[in-house]
Formats: sequence, structure tokens, C-alpha cells
Amino acid sequence: MQRRRFLGMTAAGAATAALAPTLTACGSGGPGSGTKKLKLIAADYGDKPSNSSKKYWDALVRDFEDKHSKIKVDVEVYSWTEVDKKVADLVAAGKAPDLAQIGAYADYAAAGKLYSVDQLLTVPTQAEFITSIEKAGEVHRVQYGMPFVSSTRLLFCNKDLFDKAGIVKAPESWDELQAAAKKLQANGVKIPFGLPLGPEEAPAETMMWFLSGGGGYTDANGGYTIARTENAKALDWLRDELVGKKLTGPGDPARTNRQDVFDAFCKGDVGMLNGHPTLMQQAKAKGIKYITAPLPGIKGKSKSTMGVADWMMAFKQNGNRDQIGTFLDFVYTTQNVLDFTGQYDLLPVTSSASAKMHADDNRKELRPFLEQLENAEFYPADKTSWAAVSKAIKEKIGDTVKTGGDATSVLSEIEREANSLENASQGR
Repeated sequence: MQRRRFLGMTAAGAATAALAPTLTACGSGGPGSGTKKLKLIAADYGDKPSNSSKKYWDALVRDFEDKHSKIKVDVEVYSWTEVDKKVADLVAAGKAPDLAQIGAYADYAAAGKLYSVDQLLTVPTQAEFITSIEKAGEVHRVQYGMPFVSSTRLLFCNKDLFDKAGIVKAPESWDELQAAAKKLQANGVKIPFGLPLGPEEAPAETMMWFLSGGGGYTDANGGYTIARTENAKALDWLRDELVGKKLTGPGDPARTNRQDVFDAFCKGDVGMLNGHPTLMQQAKAKGIKYITAPLPGIKGKSKSTMGVADWMMAFKQNGNRDQIGTFLDFVYTTQNVLDFTGQYDLLPVTSSASAKMHADDNRKELRPFLEQLENAEFYPADKTSWAAVSKAIKEKIGDTVKTGGDATSVLSEIEREANSLENASQGR
């Protein structure tokens, strides 16, 4: 299923490719033709041929070319298991596409490969980006990453399991979450709370618990604060109060992936879990009744939730800045944004599309996700070190919630590695 990979997972090997030497340019129309040809490499958000993203791009390009006869756009769509490597290989070979819609941009920006957003978009288009997401696309206060789609996270609760266990409302604090999990456990629920700290999306689940405990990966100035006390306390609480009390089911959280708990939730085996909008479609398809609520926090509703974004970026190599800008202004029109996000239950990245989706009664289940977007916190995707830090979290964080796990030690180790990488990338 391709959608497992979407939203914010960092491109493996992109840093190496981004720093490779430039060879020859490609992507323009022939000399004197008067026509420019753009190449776009895009990710596939569908999980079968009938809902492949290629259909969206083919229709959009036809519409665009009808209005702009001097600009042709060739779009290649790849699965999430292929797309990052495809772009990295093209850049390394000196054949960068004009545009790439993938999961990470910072390595290419740091290597000087990308146009800044203000070099491409008209002021009205640029002003449309939701502020919290726009800032996640900046490197050294200059925006290079254009958000393409986004998502936030909520707590999902199985309504039937809650009713049978006598739980009358979604928990708002960690203590209430534990109390609800105990009632579910006593009522025979296999997995009272699904805790995916496996390699698929451990950085996301970890970040949600850090935020709900008053911590996070970085401080207000963007410096790494992985080893802060609030983060260690969150992991210690998970170790002692959920995992240690068998409230996360029989599996090992360190080996449990997001899709594992999504699948179990859709079978009626999970009472609660943190999820994104895609779970709504999956649960409905299996007849699961659910409720959603803000993430529980240490003393009450979490003050922040995690936001995730995938990115559009424009490479400078072929020199087609004006044509790229014209195409992107078209891509980010309100209806085009809604056509894509509506197909996959994702969130728009522009204010007008978000407002229109919020007002659409057919999309009312997305409103709680939309309402969190403006204040959501995102991965530190602007850091070239984030790919390696994310990998370290995937490899090590699950051990912190096992019996005898030492969160302080593991987080300190990851932070030292993060700062070392970041300093090296800054030439310090």
C-alpha cells in the first residue's frame, strides 16, 4: 500500500546525491522552438491503479497546457518506495528534474540546487500558504520547500469497544488514557492502546508523545532539544504506565509499525491509537465506528499536535524559472489543491482551500484535523541532519519503553549525534 509512505518521511541518500557535481542540463524544448518542456517527478498517493496520482497529474497538465501553449509538462509518477531515490539519482547524474514532489527538500536546498519560493511564485500564491507549514519549508529563514499536502494527528477511539467497557468520553490526560486502557483491558480488548514505535514511523509517534508532555525535538530557535527532561519523562511514563502494565497489547512496540495498529484497529482489536485522516477511510471500509479527539496531554488536552507535510521543490539546473513559476501558480489554485487532497483525505496547505474544505459538510470529519493545522508543529525538516536523526530514532527509541529502558541515556546519545551532524553541516 503506497500511502503508508506519505507525509514527511525523509529521503534516504538525498544528501549525497544533492552534493554530487552538476553535469548537463535537460528539460527544455529544442533550440528556437519557443516551447519549454518541464519535467516533474511526483509521488503516488494511491494504493491501486484506479486511484493512482498519475490520473490527477494527467488531468491537471492537460488543463494547464490548454491555457499555456508554450509550456509543456512531462510528469512521471513513482511509488513512495522509488520516488526519492529516482530524484536523487537524477540529481547525482546531473539531470535534475525541473520539479520534484517528494518527502524532503533540505539537502537539495543546502547544496544550492533549488530556487527559493519567492523566485517562483506570485505574491498572492505565496501568501496563500498556511503559516505553520510555510515556516517548515524554510532553511536559514529562506523558503525553498513548498508544502504540497499536509496532515495532523488525533486520538482515534473504537466507539463500540468504549461503550462495552463503560467509557463515556475520549481521555483528555495521560491519567485518563491509562484509566480507559485499563477498562478496555479488563473487558478483553486485545490492544487497549496501539503504540507503534517500530521502524515505519517511530519519529512521528515519539514526537506526538513529546509534544503532549510539553517537550519536542527542537526549541523555539530551532536547536535540538531531544534530551530535554520532558521528553525523557514521556518515555518513562510510556514504559511504566502503559507498556509495563500490558496496556499496549502482546506485541513489542519497538517492532510495531503504524500500519500494523491501523490494520488491528480496523479488525476491532485496538481500543485507542494516534492516527491521521487516512485511518478514517480504512476504518469505514471495515465497518468500525470511531470517535476522534485531541491528543491527551500530561495534565489535560495536549497544547500542540504534530503536523506533517510533503514537499514540492524546483531545481535551478535547467534555468526554467519563469515557466516553473507559471506552472506552480496553477498547481496551487484552490480547486486544484482541493481536487488532490479530497481524493486522499489529506489536508490542504493553502488558506483558501482549507477554508473551503472546512465549510464543506461532506468533509466535516476532517474539520478537527484542519482546525489543528495552524498551530501544529512539524518535523525539523529544514535540517540536513534530520535524515540521520530520524534513522537513529527509528533504531533506538523503541528500547526506551522496554523493561529497564533508559530514556535519558538514549535521548542524550541521539542528541549528541544530532548536534554533531548539524555542526558539521554548518561548517562548525
